[in-house]
Amino acid sequence: METNVEEVIICGSGPAGLTAAIYTSRANLRPLVLEGMEPGGQLTTTTDVENYPGLLPVLDDFGGVERIDGIQGPTMMQVFKAQAERFGTRFEMDEVEECDLKTWPFVLKTGNGETYRTKTLIIATGAAARYLGLDNELRLRGHGVSACATCDGFFFRGMEVAVVGGGDSAAEEATFLTRFADRVHLLVRRDAMRASQIMQQRVFDNEKITIHWHTEVVDVLGEKEVEGLLVKDNRSGEEREMDTVKGLFLAIGHTPNVQPFKDWIPQDGEGYLITKPDSTVTQVPGVFACGDVKDHVYRQAITAAGSGCMAAIDAERWLEAREAGEG
Repeated sequence: METNVEEVIICGSGPAGLTAAIYTSRANLRPLVLEGMEPGGQLTTTTDVENYPGLLPVLDDFGGVERIDGIQGPTMMQVFKAQAERFGTRFEMDEVEECDLKTWPFVLKTGNGETYRTKTLIIATGAAARYLGLDNELRLRGHGVSACATCDGFFFRGMEVAVVGGGDSAAEEATFLTRFADRVHLLVRRDAMRASQIMQQRVFDNEKITIHWHTEVVDVLGEKEVEGLLVKDNRSGEEREMDTVKGLFLAIGHTPNVQPFKDWIPQDGEGYLITKPDSTVTQVPGVFACGDVKDHVYRQAITAAGSGCMAAIDAERWLEAREAGEG
């Protein structure tokens, strides 16, 4: 079934996509959001969010701010969505499988068998953190298992945690976590790290980091939260428990969700969509990218939301310029 031509379609419903929806709907562009099969993005696997400015305060008896409580990740995304809906954003639980970005208006074909045409396209499909694939690891995401030290490190103050990985990201995450954790165990599969020399030296020089070479995680222990790890020496096959570890951080990379668009928009060496410097503009006029699908540096809800705002403004201005040119 083919719909009418949309002014803007937004692919993705994380902080970037929903912020783009808020701004484009307030600009009377009546955006359509294709939420994907996991609406809300990575924040739906997060428990407490405490580092996003403007969270709802608890007031004292005199109307002043007594404290600021955190908010559950899924609840935060429900708030984002409700705010977008308030201004007229429409939502479909669907995702793009194929597209034609050479034809204008652009043609999008979805997993539900729909065909959409749109004047502008905002890609906010995010990036998926890579996990080991262990059953308990996936079950305990948000309950001691995390792929973001910046997001969740604070909750492990005074505890022991483990980081899996041997690259720059792992070195950076391990070093960052020493601000909170009493001990950080860096689990490296090989006998050397892939991280740059300067990052390796920071790890070696940090007394709170213990490196475990040739070490792989076999299982994550605990029913409701992480209570330890079962690890294996991949040379001898010997297994042992690390029962003092209460948090597991994965730092083995992210995979940007670019599959339907990769033949149309260039990607960098890590697979992230390339945009013009300091903008969300791609090489295809009328197509914009925001959030983690183009950002492999910050990967925070607030930076994703900021780039979603940028994409909405870029799209609105592009439409205005095109209409003025055609007029």
